[in-house]
Amino acid sequence: MNRRNTILFAVLSIALLLLFILDVAIGAVSIPLSEVWRALVGGDVDPTTAKIVKDIRLVKAVVAVATGVALSLSGLLMQTLFRNPLAGPYVLGISSGASLGVAIFILGAPIFGLAANSVGSAVGIAGAAWAGSALILVFIAAVSRRIKDIMVILILGMMFSSGVSAIVQVLQYLSHEDALKSFVIWTMGSLGDVTASQLWLMIPAVLIGVVLSVMVIKPLNLLLLGENYARTMGLNIKRSRQIIFFATTLLAGTVTAFCGPIGFVGLAVPHVARALFREADHRVLMPGAALCGASVLLFCDLISKLLTLPINTITSLLGIPIVIWVVIRNK
Repeated sequence: MNRRNTILFAVLSIALLLLFILDVAIGAVSIPLSEVWRALVGGDVDPTTAKIVKDIRLVKAVVAVATGVALSLSGLLMQTLFRNPLAGPYVLGISSGASLGVAIFILGAPIFGLAANSVGSAVGIAGAAWAGSALILVFIAAVSRRIKDIMVILILGMMFSSGVSAIVQVLQYLSHEDALKSFVIWTMGSLGDVTASQLWLMIPAVLIGVVLSVMVIKPLNLLLLGENYARTMGLNIKRSRQIIFFATTLLAGTVTAFCGPIGFVGLAVPHVARALFREADHRVLMPGAALCGASVLLFCDLISKLLTLPINTITSLLGIPIVIWVVIRNK
C-alpha cells in the first residue's frame, strides 16, 4: 500500500470515530458530552440519560455503521460483477423481494383478517423482509446454474423486480388505511427501529456477509479483466458468482429487513472510494468503501436528526449528484 492510501485510511478512520461520537452525543434531548461519556462507561448518571445514550443513540450509531458497511460492500460487489457503474445492491431484486415480504405482512395479512395485532411489530417486519430476500436468493441461485451470461441474469433480476413491485402495488391498493401508512413509513427507511436485542441478530449477519466479501477479493480482481480471462486463470466463475450473490443478499437483505430500503448508498459510495483511492484493486477498495459507507451513514443520520427528516431523503439528496456525475463521466 502506498503512502497516500495509508494517509487516506488514517483520515477516514479518524473521521469515522468523530462522526460516531457526534452521532451518540447529538439528539432531540440535549445531553452534555461529559454525561454521555459517563453513561457509556457505566459511571454515575441519571438512569433516563443512561437509557437514552446506551439503548437509543448508541444502538442507532452502531446500526448506521453496519448499514453503511453492508450497503457499500454490496454495491461494490455488484458493480464489479456486472461491470456496470450503475449497478447497486438491489439490482437482483433483493429490495423488491424484501418489500414484497413486508407488504404481505403489513398490507396482506389484515385483508385476510390475520395478524391484526402484529402489524406494527418490528420483529415481524424484519422476518418478512428477510424471507422475501431469501426467496430472491433461491431464484437467482437457480438461474445462475443454468445461465452463464451475467447480463442476462441482471435483466431477469430487473424484470422479476418489476413484477414483484406490481404485486406490492396491488396489495397497497387493496389495503386498509392504517396498514398502508405503516408500509409507507417502512419504505422511507429508518435506523432507529432496531433494538439492542435485534442488534445481536443483525450484526452477525452483516459480519458473515463481510467475511464472504473478503473471500472473493481475488476473484473480483480477476473479473475486472473479464470473465473469459478469469476463466483462463483457473477461476471457478459459477462458484465465485454464487458466493457474491449470497454475500450481497446477506448484506443488502439484512439492512433492508431491519432498516427498510435505504437508497443510493450502495450505488454512490463505491464511486466515492474509487475517486479517493484511485485504485481498482479490491484489497484497497473494499476497506476503503466500508470506511466511506460507515462515515456517510453516520453523517446522514446526523443531518436527519438536525432537520427531522427520514434517512432516505438525506441519502438520496447526497447520492443523486454522485450518480449524475458518474453518468456524465461515462457518457
